[in-house]
Amino acid sequence: MAGLRLSVVITTRNEAANIAACIHSFDGAVADGSAEVIVVDNASDDGTKGIAISLGATVYDKGPERSAQRNLGWRKARGEWVVILDADMILPPETVAEMLAVETGDAYWVPEVRTGSGIRVKARNFERSFYDGTCIDALRLFRRSVLEATGGYDENLIAGPEDWELDIRVLATGAKCAVLKNHLIHNERRLTFRRMLEKKAYYTKSFAAYRQKWRGHPAVKRQFSPFYRFIGVFVENGKWRKVLRHPILFAVTMFERLAVGVVYLINRR
Repeated sequence: MAGLRLSVVITTRNEAANIAACIHSFDGAVADGSAEVIVVDNASDDGTKGIAISLGATVYDKGPERSAQRNLGWRKARGEWVVILDADMILPPETVAEMLAVETGDAYWVPEVRTGSGIRVKARNFERSFYDGTCIDALRLFRRSVLEATGGYDENLIAGPEDWELDIRVLATGAKCAVLKNHLIHNERRLTFRRMLEKKAYYTKSFAAYRQKWRGHPAVKRQFSPFYRFIGVFVENGKWRKVLRHPILFAVTMFERLAVGVVYLINRR
């Protein structure tokens, strides 16, 4: 396909409620031949694969974790650029258009906006806005050649730090990385406070292996530094002004950060 620019890799496990909206984000680009959608499932039993196939996606099955799924997906990709997504993400048309139009750079962080209403959602979007392009963020859009040069995700790491670990290796190659202008939408309407803490507890499973692999690296020091996570990332580069403008959102953010910190201390190995 001569015009193929973008390969969309979506990892799934029992995502029947979300996968259609994610795939539909790229309907126009798929129709005109500029994008393809690859879904890498992990033994779903809720019809996820059938929905993806009915919407024209190429579907594979791979486990045991997200790292292996993502690697299979980008290795099957044919586009010059590859975007790595979760099934509960939706891309607005302007974001898809920007991805299809990129010419410079090697990899991009993509800002996220969470759906829903209420103070917790507002606080989470407020918090997330401080992370764009920092060591807490994770690259999502890559030239395929960058993934080939680095080997992709470390399959010994699962559920979280594999993103950070790949960022370290991509940046070490001298790749030019930037933050995309437009955002993606992260559909977390069903993510309760308790469920959020359970997810964070699961993410701690590979932290020890990740920290051992990159012991002493400046990015890792910041990622696990209480000072950076609670203060530094919110005040660097003039971002403290936004904190002063939204003290209530900052207070809610700090409460959730403290809760996550307790979960990490309880579950770390």
